[in-house]
Amino acid sequence: MPELPDISAYITAVEVRILGEPLERVRIASPFLLRTVDPPITSVEGRRVHELRRIGKRIAIRVEGDLWLVLHLMIAGRLHWRAAGTKLAGRNQLAAFDFPKGSLVLTEAGAKRRASLHVVKGEDGLRELDPGGVDVFASDLNSFQAALNAENRTLKRALTDPRILSGIGNAYSDEILHAAQLSPIILTHKLGPTEWERLFAATRETLQRWIDKLQSEAKTQFPEKVTAFRKDMAVHGKYGQPCPRCGDPIQRIRYADNETNYCARCQTGGKVLADRSLSRLLGKDWPRTLEELEAPKRR
Repeated sequence: MPELPDISAYITAVEVRILGEPLERVRIASPFLLRTVDPPITSVEGRRVHELRRIGKRIAIRVEGDLWLVLHLMIAGRLHWRAAGTKLAGRNQLAAFDFPKGSLVLTEAGAKRRASLHVVKGEDGLRELDPGGVDVFASDLNSFQAALNAENRTLKRALTDPRILSGIGNAYSDEILHAAQLSPIILTHKLGPTEWERLFAATRETLQRWIDKLQSEAKTQFPEKVTAFRKDMAVHGKYGQPCPRCGDPIQRIRYADNETNYCARCQTGGKVLADRSLSRLLGKDWPRTLEELEAPKRR
């Protein structure tokens, strides 16, 4: 799922192409995409774009008349800039937003249709779509800690809950926790003052570094290949590869369609965290440390 740095890059790329331009037509190929009926989608046509804004992991586009188009790409939704009037062909092409100089095309891979488009009126309509998470760049250490400490959650869950923090998902939470040298499963109520300071600093620094990198790339080329797995990441998607800090192999916890990647040496004191499916199968044979994990390879 595109997260805060990816959404920021999309906004940078789209803004230079459509800000001040009239939205000539909206073409929707999938009936599952549009989630609102009032105002009607046709009401935005012919109006000039006045603003783009990020709302959590959503992209909001304001046109004349204080109408907003709000796109949530979910897991597999992506944006593309195509020639004006490009034909929508294939089941993965869900919608096109036509402007004089080109068309912004929304695609979604896979069979499930999770991406959404809302049309709302004014700031009140926009607020109804905001999950309410804290913007880490608009907060200080105290407000950041208060938000994550409201409930006793694991750090991984707290960082990725859109009601707690704005715009962070599976990929960048892994990178943040590795930078802070904190376990993904430690409970928020167990963190000490220095750990809170590390987490707050790592969250801001990690996100800012990736925002700067992706926005810089988006200024020269439209981000056509947005992915959660980037070669410069430290741990996310790096299972089995060496940790860039200590050299030990990156570990993972798999659950549903996601996985958490971490370094046992740097983040969990050498303890290999139980993978819900595999540890249940292996029971007492599940390795608890890196040494136990590597032992069979040395026999």
